[in-house]
Amino acid sequence: MTLGFSKYSGHIFDSIWANDFNDYCVETYNANFGNHCISGDIIELLNDPKVKIPEADVVIGGPPCQGFSLLNKNREDDPRKQLWRPFFEIVERSGANIFVMENVPQLLGSFEHGEIMGTAEAMGFKIWGEILCAADYGAPQTRRRAIILGCKFFDPKMVFPPRKSHFNPGKGGAQISFLPADKNGYLPGAKKWRTVRDAIEDLPPPVGVDVRDEPPPLNLHFGRSPTPTSIARYKAVPKEGMNRFDLHERAPELTPGCWIRKKTGGTDLFGRLWWDRPAFTIRTEFFKPEKGRYLHPKQHRPITHREAARLQSFPDDFIFKGNKIEIAKQIGNAVPPALAARIADVVYMLLMMHDSKK
Repeated sequence: MTLGFSKYSGHIFDSIWANDFNDYCVETYNANFGNHCISGDIIELLNDPKVKIPEADVVIGGPPCQGFSLLNKNREDDPRKQLWRPFFEIVERSGANIFVMENVPQLLGSFEHGEIMGTAEAMGFKIWGEILCAADYGAPQTRRRAIILGCKFFDPKMVFPPRKSHFNPGKGGAQISFLPADKNGYLPGAKKWRTVRDAIEDLPPPVGVDVRDEPPPLNLHFGRSPTPTSIARYKAVPKEGMNRFDLHERAPELTPGCWIRKKTGGTDLFGRLWWDRPAFTIRTEFFKPEKGRYLHPKQHRPITHREAARLQSFPDDFIFKGNKIEIAKQIGNAVPPALAARIADVVYMLLMMHDSKK
């Protein structure tokens, strides 16, 4: 989010304070944006009288989303669904007139969404929420995220969501790029969705199995040590778009029994990416093909950390700290910077409207 609001949006915003519970995330943040990210439990920090929240124009963040995730079997009673409350305490203490909250699509329409709206409105905010697709804003990935925008001095639904900079050519959208800006929610000159090919085709075959002492992009371009069975499975689904059902049909002797018994659902498990489409959602275990559509379009292997970072729209010079597991978490949990930058455009426009009005 911070990368999108700062470098990706033309250095419009300066970050002055941040918090994360994960020490590796804090190291990564401080390596890229300055030494002002504090590690620790946000509730404990807010209860510490020594912690001062600086004044700010905008507060952005993503309270942990696992409490709403469809992958979470205990989501009904998950206490992480209430971590939006300290987020609003930060908003109040900072005196911000605008906030941006990011989460999984399941947040919108939930009971907590109603609580969030009520709390924000009681604080004087007008709010609006939308589910945005990252591919519509320049990321080569069809990740969908709920974005809630609050503003004290203007109704955000008049300017949010941001107009799309990219369109899906598979839906007959080629002519969209010639329409005026106020039609169909697209910017003039909108481009086709960016694809897996656009993002990673230039990379050579990966080397090694861990973070490499090489300049980017090769530092994060490493593979795994697959078993002979895994390699045989990769080769059994050689064409773009194939998945676990194709594996079962072509090589039942290589197919795990649980997949054979499960006749429906999970069509992306052990799936191979398409060269000329965006990737599907990059999660934290993208290096495990059994977790999703993470096989390289052509090579018999899962995607690398560098490829996943590019599919999230991270530039190669972004610095990731931690071991390979922690870096994978940071990549998979991130808001695509390309998407965040377009949200930042709307926030900047709101601020400029306010200054002009004053």
